[in-house]
Amino acid sequence: MANRLRVAELMRQLANAACRCPAHSHSHTYHQGKVCFSRTTDYAFEMASSNIRYGEGVTREIGMDLQNMGARSVCLMTDKNLSRLPPVTAVLDSLAKHGVKYKCFDDVRVEPTDSSFQAAIDFAKKEEFDVFVAVGGGSVIDTCKAANLYSCYPDAEFLDFVNAPIGKGKPITKQLKPLIAVPTTAGTGSETTGVAIFDFEHLKAKTGIASRAIRPTLGVVDPLHTLHMPQRVAANSGFDVLCHALESYTALPYNQRSPCPPNPINRPAYQGSNPVSDVWARHALKIVAKYMKRAVRDPEDVEARSSMHLASVFAGIGFGNAGVHLCHGMSYPIAGNVKTHKARGYNVDHPVVPHGLSVVLTSPAVFSFTASMCPERHLEAAEILGANVCNVKREDAGLVLAETLRKFLYDLEVEDGLSAIGYTKEDVPSLVKGTIPQERVTKLSPRTHTEEDLTHLFEASMKLY
Repeated sequence: MANRLRVAELMRQLANAACRCPAHSHSHTYHQGKVCFSRTTDYAFEMASSNIRYGEGVTREIGMDLQNMGARSVCLMTDKNLSRLPPVTAVLDSLAKHGVKYKCFDDVRVEPTDSSFQAAIDFAKKEEFDVFVAVGGGSVIDTCKAANLYSCYPDAEFLDFVNAPIGKGKPITKQLKPLIAVPTTAGTGSETTGVAIFDFEHLKAKTGIASRAIRPTLGVVDPLHTLHMPQRVAANSGFDVLCHALESYTALPYNQRSPCPPNPINRPAYQGSNPVSDVWARHALKIVAKYMKRAVRDPEDVEARSSMHLASVFAGIGFGNAGVHLCHGMSYPIAGNVKTHKARGYNVDHPVVPHGLSVVLTSPAVFSFTASMCPERHLEAAEILGANVCNVKREDAGLVLAETLRKFLYDLEVEDGLSAIGYTKEDVPSLVKGTIPQERVTKLSPRTHTEEDLTHLFEASMKLY
């Protein structure tokens, strides 16, 4: 009897220890009793991820995988820079060794557009491919996801599956062809997610396709491939990992997201923070804090680069189910409205703001803004990144995390805000306009926001230091 009473007392203590912050006040109480299907917010979350295989040199197994699948005609996608580098060579050697027939599309655009997606789709439609293989960063993997999708829906219009309100956001009901993703950067986590992002040129803003149906069948994570990343590519990829972890951990809780889907097929891939995604996000953040600076500064630091590759996977599993919010929503017009900026370390023939850079430049302003809704989580993130939060008041959580991020970015030689990549205050209205359609992610901000709030956030991001 005494033991039973002790257990009951412990259960009460655990319940009372749940997070008290407004945005997460119910996020640790997952069993809400009877399910009420008339409720306006969701009551459940799903976890979906690709199968992941990790190991140095594991790329050599791809030919066997394709044999095991019975592949007769493989579509291999990469970009022109990578086509001459060891990651692609390793894949081709494995295909040749195991007699796998393939055709290669190497015209993927770094930071893809609707036009470059369409070129890959047209290539995929010309043949009867039964398996897809993507070797590259997020641009390659996302392009391959789109090519796989539309080759299975040959009569679909391009906007049919693009996220609303830009596209029609139709559900994907067919099973697609198997897709093996071989990531060569430590950033996007695209090998784990059902998301494909592109620049919609007409609106000068990024959007995408989000569905569990398009996630890769297998992600082959070979840390040896990250040794070929230039320093700035490693930095910008790492910033994407950083923001994936921070945004998914601070996102609106899944049981406060509306509407409640009338059918499970309508439950979005980005569902809001949840107890499983929280684990992956926190762990990814700890790895970023420990290894990212080493990985950027020393390309031959195998431990650091391997660890960041795993962090990318962990954060991908986290945000692939919880989602991201304002940093990513605001990044899309930053990248889409680029004027003349050509990022350091990128061998491209067009102006480009790398995705990770476009995301991280607003992070100090964003987390200063969102902290009031969940100060505990913002303080925990700041502490993981190295801040001393022992005597910090809850109301100062945003300022502390923002300052911690500024120091982190300064140490990694990040450009001094949006002004350093060609933007002025006169550009703010167009940046705000490009953010408004990104409601798929911005609605997951723990703090509601207006156009005026977005204006202030962009203005505050013009200079970082």
